[in-house]
Amino acid sequence: MDPADLAKWWLDGMALAASAPASSDLKVIGLIGTGHFASHFYHLVLPPLFPLLRTELGASWAELGLLSSVFFAASGLCQAPAGFLVDRFGAHRILILGLALLTVSIGLMGLMPGWTALIPLAALAGIGNSVFHPADYAILGKRVRPERMGRAFSVHTIGGTLGWAAAPVFVTLLATSFGWRIALLGAAVPGLLILAALLASRPDITIPTGHEQARASGVAAQGSLLGTLFGRAILGCFLFFALQSIAMIALQGFLPATLVQLHDVPLVLGTTAVTTFILGSAVGTGIGGLLADRSGRQDWLMSGGLAIGAICILAVGFLPLNDGTLLALVAVAGAAVGATTPSRDLMVRAAAPVGSTGKVFGFAYSGLDLGATFAPTLVGLLLDRGQPQLVLVMAAVATFLSILVTWLITSAGRVKPAGAA
Repeated sequence: MDPADLAKWWLDGMALAASAPASSDLKVIGLIGTGHFASHFYHLVLPPLFPLLRTELGASWAELGLLSSVFFAASGLCQAPAGFLVDRFGAHRILILGLALLTVSIGLMGLMPGWTALIPLAALAGIGNSVFHPADYAILGKRVRPERMGRAFSVHTIGGTLGWAAAPVFVTLLATSFGWRIALLGAAVPGLLILAALLASRPDITIPTGHEQARASGVAAQGSLLGTLFGRAILGCFLFFALQSIAMIALQGFLPATLVQLHDVPLVLGTTAVTTFILGSAVGTGIGGLLADRSGRQDWLMSGGLAIGAICILAVGFLPLNDGTLLALVAVAGAAVGATTPSRDLMVRAAAPVGSTGKVFGFAYSGLDLGATFAPTLVGLLLDRGQPQLVLVMAAVATFLSILVTWLITSAGRVKPAGAA
C-alpha cells in the first residue's frame, strides 16, 4: 500500500467522520469498544490471582483452572441464547444487563469465604459475558456506516485486547498492596464506570429488534432457524472461533509458564512476552481494519496473517532464541494474527441474514467459549507432564487449521466484500 494513498484515505475518512452526526459512528464505535474492553478485562482478572488463591484457599492448579473453565463454559452455552434475546428485545438492553451481571459477579468473588463459593459466581459472570459479541456486533452493524465497518470492528477488537492487557497489571498491583479480595472488589470499579457511560448514552446505541429490522427491509423469513445456524458458512465460523480460542488460551493464559519450562527464562520475561503478544495484536488489528475496508478478499488477508502467526509460534517452540529475538517473534505473531480479526468479523457479518445478526454472532462466537472451556485443562495437563513444547505445537496447529476453515467459509459463497451492506 502506497503511503501517500494510505494518508489520503485516512484524511478522506476523517472528513467523512466530520460530516456525520456526533451521536453516530464515532461515538457508537467508542462506546461499544469500551464495553468490549470490560468483557475482556474480566477474562483475565482471575488467572493472575491464582498463585494467591492457591496459597490462601488451598486449591490445586486444576481446581483453579476449573474456575476459568466454568466461566467460559457458561459464556459459551449462553452466547447463542443471548443472540436470540438481542434480536428479540434489542441489543442495547441485553448489553447493559450482561455487563451489570458480569461486573457484580466478579466483585462479589472478593467476599467469598472459599474456593467452592467462587464457582457459582464464575458461572454467573460467564452468563453476563455471553451478551457482548451478539449485542456489540448487532449495534455496530446498524449504527455504523458500511464503509467504516472494518475500522469499527478493529476498534472493537482493540478494546478487548487492551482489556486483556490491563487486567493482569490492575489486579496484580491491587493484590500486591491489599490482597486478592480487594483486588477483585476493585476490579468491579471499571465495569461500573463503563456501565454508567452506556446507561447515559442509551439513545446512541439503541437499535430496532430483529423483527423490526426484517419488517423494515421487506425481507421474508429466510428458512428455518437450524438451517440458518447450521449452514456451512456459519458452522464454519463457529469452528474457526473454537480453534482460535484454543490458540489464544495457550498463548495468552499460559505463555509465561510455557516459556519458563521450555527455555528456562525468568518469569518476568515470560510475563513480558504475553504483554508483547497482546500489544502486537492491538497494532495488527488496527492495520487489519484499514486493509479490511480496502479489500474484498478477507480470505487472503486471514490466510496470510494466520500462516505468519503459526510459523512464529513454532519458531518460539523449536529454535534456540535470545531474549530479544523471542520477544520479536512473539510480537510478530500477535500482530499477524491480530490483523486478521476485522476481516474475520466481516465474514461473520456477511453470513448473517437480515434481522438475525444477534443469533448468528451469538452462535458463531460461542465457539470461542467452547475452545476456552477445554483448552486451560489440556494445557495444564501438558505442563504438569513437562511437555511445554507441545503447548506451542497445539497453538500452531490450531492456527493452521483455522486457515483451512477460512477457505471452507469462503467456498460457501456467502462472503461479501468489506463494506457491503
